[in-house]
Amino acid sequence: MTTIEYLRQYKVGEYALFDFAASFLGMLILAPLLSWLCKKAGIIVPKKNWVIFTLPLSIIAHVLVGKITPMTRDFLDPSGHYILKIVIVACLIFSFVGLKRA
Repeated sequence: MTTIEYLRQYKVGEYALFDFAASFLGMLILAPLLSWLCKKAGIIVPKKNWVIFTLPLSIIAHVLVGKITPMTRDFLDPSGHYILKIVIVACLIFSFVGLKRA
């Protein structure tokens, strides 16, 4: 068992905790750069909004590259997983709250 397999064995439901931690930590590290780039484009995006946008962005990215993860599969499933869908849509909505023009 490799290190990454070992880290991904800890799960909540069928979602690996390591994946969540890595995603949120990565976005937290990239948030200042992304906010700076958006400011150059004329939009002020608070750093916390990038962290809130992590889950919706990950689903969009996985769909675009064709890598269907359990969360992506559950989100796209039309017959269930409504709590997950509500959480993702709420994250998407709250990630746009507080945006301003520069």
